[in-house]
Amino acid sequence: MTPKEVLALCREKGVRSVDLRFMDFPGLWQHLTIPVSTLTEDTFEEGVGFDGSSIRGWQRINESDMLLVPQPETAAIDPFAEITTLSIICNIQDPITREDYSRDPRNVARKAVNYLKSTGIADTCYVGPECEFFIFDDIRYDQSSNSGYYYIDSVEGAWNRGRDEKPNLGYKLRYKEGYFPVPPADQMFDLRNEMMHLMIECGIPIEAQHHEVATGGQAEIDMRFADLVLMADRVMMYKYIVKNVARKHNKVAVFMPKPLFGDNGSGMHTHLSLWKGGQPLFAGRGYAGLSDVALYAIGGLLKHAAALCAFSNPTTNSYKRLVPGFEAPVNLAYSQRNRSAAIRIPMYSPNPKAKRLEFRCPDPSCNPYLAFAAMLMAMIDGIQNKIDPGQPLDKDIYDLRPEELKDVPTTPGSLQEALSALLADHEFLLRGDVFTPDVIDTWTWYKMENEVTAVQLRPHPYEFCLYADI
Repeated sequence: MTPKEVLALCREKGVRSVDLRFMDFPGLWQHLTIPVSTLTEDTFEEGVGFDGSSIRGWQRINESDMLLVPQPETAAIDPFAEITTLSIICNIQDPITREDYSRDPRNVARKAVNYLKSTGIADTCYVGPECEFFIFDDIRYDQSSNSGYYYIDSVEGAWNRGRDEKPNLGYKLRYKEGYFPVPPADQMFDLRNEMMHLMIECGIPIEAQHHEVATGGQAEIDMRFADLVLMADRVMMYKYIVKNVARKHNKVAVFMPKPLFGDNGSGMHTHLSLWKGGQPLFAGRGYAGLSDVALYAIGGLLKHAAALCAFSNPTTNSYKRLVPGFEAPVNLAYSQRNRSAAIRIPMYSPNPKAKRLEFRCPDPSCNPYLAFAAMLMAMIDGIQNKIDPGQPLDKDIYDLRPEELKDVPTTPGSLQEALSALLADHEFLLRGDVFTPDVIDTWTWYKMENEVTAVQLRPHPYEFCLYADI
């Protein structure tokens, strides 16, 4: 869509407001709204000014002026606004130099794709994330100097089997048995259906929706794969639709990786493939029907996995999900069909165009622009340096004897460990000026200061169960 076509769409649909959206550094959509009368073809070149110092992890107060530059191909009618509103995703530029801003996550993703093309390896990276989330009826939390708690509730929750609901009709999903009973046990069916069809109306192709494994309303809606930047854009619209449909029904959607103790967390298994000239590069005659290029890409992902986790699993809560000994992909190995490995090669179809890798570590708390870009850079490094991924691990990792398991590396055990790994291993991200040093430095500083240290300083409620009587 061109700027002229966007203006024509505004006239056709009776648009009265234009919502300019962009991604902050940690990974939340931000927005600024203008009346449609101020949107002209020049706006797509000149941009709209805003205060960059108020955005997390961005500018200092003495360098606050920045520009939102609307990208016409991202224009879509907002399905929730009472007044007809067009949403447009923006790139961020410096108003003086007109350079793209290094800490704009979308800019990092765009540079990663351009770097891929410059290497001659491929011209397209297709990404297909499986975003899982919970739909709760109630979520309350607080932290003060003398108290700290959270409380979550769901009509489906196994913990509510004995609650007086006047009447309680049962149909509470047992722990780890949410995959996939039909209604009435699945009480989120209509809600997910509404989310799915709204996504389709907003231009996001959907393959399936279903209840996920956990009790308490865990869900998944699968988008069809797309090229990297477009998919990151779609992940943000996906979250926007999920959250707002839930709110419309007086519920709340939560993308925290591990909100419930004792049941499965939410992952974002990410399918990846490289193409060149319309042809897939990952299909071949090697293990699981893979090409050498695909095996080297796996080698890159495994070599840099600890550093990647700083972007793909970027919260302290992420490592409540990535715990050894449970059903989480913490073991850095690859395998066909085996969901206990960090990298799985799906075997659903013999079609070469379906050949892909599934990186199972990521979770939906990530900033998709940064996470997808980092994964691509790791694959490029693996291909350029012909990194051997080693032998596949086709056994059930959870049944391996300790002497067999000791040689299988694992993901970091905490966000602090992942950030340390990133500081020690980020040269591959700097190539092509994709991730600049200030992005790495600011990311690690922000996460340590605002999340790791902040959590370390506060007593945990369970510590009182353990230690209050000492």
